[in-house]
Amino acid sequence: QVQLEESGGGLVQTGGSLRLSCVVSGTIFRIDDMGWYRQAPGKQRELVAQVTSDGTTNYADSLKDRFTIFRDNTKNTVYLQMSSLKPEDTAVYYCKAVVRRNRFVSNDYWGQGTQVTVTS
Repeated sequence: QVQLEESGGGLVQTGGSLRLSCVVSGTIFRIDDMGWYRQAPGKQRELVAQVTSDGTTNYADSLKDRFTIFRDNTKNTVYLQMSSLKPEDTAVYYCKAVVRRNRFVSNDYWGQGTQVTVTS
């Protein structure tokens, strides 16, 4: 079994910063891609950023100047550093990890989500 636990969300003013963390635990052979998604009220879940096991990153075009994703493979943790936050960044942020529990099988796992609210 694999669990993802997010932390770091909260209430912040416009222009502020937050760092989200997501720890993957359980039966892990290897973690491939890790990423962050978000879902605002009334909208579909969207990709924020993702990072491969070798550190290659991919961002939503509109966010790459303000958000940074990175991971610590020794801690099975992925981070999202968010700066210059805007009210439109308000959403539930979800962590996703592609985890191999053995050499042959990988599955997508999601965290429960952490709320980020940016006030004007």
